[in-house]
Amino acid sequence: MSEWTKRFSLAGRRALVTGASKGIGFETCRVLADAGADIAAVGRDEAGLAAVKAEVEALGRRCVTIPADLATVEGPKQAAARALEAFGTIDILVNNAGVTSIKSIIDTPVEDWEWLNNVNLRAPFLLAQALVPRMIEQRMGKVINISSQSGVAALDDHAAYSASKGGLNMLTKAMTVEWAKHNVQSNSICPTVILTPMGEMVWGDPAKGDPMKAKIPAGRFGRTTEVADLILFLASSASDMICGQVILLDGGFTAQ
Repeated sequence: MSEWTKRFSLAGRRALVTGASKGIGFETCRVLADAGADIAAVGRDEAGLAAVKAEVEALGRRCVTIPADLATVEGPKQAAARALEAFGTIDILVNNAGVTSIKSIIDTPVEDWEWLNNVNLRAPFLLAQALVPRMIEQRMGKVINISSQSGVAALDDHAAYSASKGGLNMLTKAMTVEWAKHNVQSNSICPTVILTPMGEMVWGDPAKGDPMKAKIPAGRFGRTTEVADLILFLASSASDMICGQVILLDGGFTAQ
């Protein structure tokens, strides 16, 4: 294996990916496994988890599936405990699971606010709290938080979602301040619209999607593989000096 390939290899690493049963999470499990990692796949859709397990195992890697409700306090804790029981340690944590509610500030019920923040912000906090101590002990680890461009640039009817993702970006920076000295790197990825099932729900109607696409200099929405490839880079040793960054993967949306 050439030296540059070794820097991007995840051979011998163990990754936990949330929201693994579909969209970005599913593709991330596939890409990380293809790079050599064993996978703890966390999600709510058991059929989707079975599909990702088959995909990962077809690549010759081990996959443990963990059904969990990340909207609860116990869900992330139990998922972390099961992953540690299976693998002993997790080297790469990908906090990908996310939910949204498209309502104006005035029309957003407190129940939606709490649900979004529980899944999008509290769950990554609880998972990191449970898994990072082992990373600190071994002096090696990666925390990759999947945020959103709307955590940086506000959009109409996205207030609760934007607040949760903006909070995740700041949590990423706080993680870096506390953990970079232990060789644990934390970074946040902020994609533009990716036409996952959730993306289709919000932006699939051309009447809404086309004006949004017109604001992106690249002229299109993103692809799940483009997010997964950036996750791969941040999960590898090639990115060890990148810490506490909020990385826009947005086709130039925020450049204007």
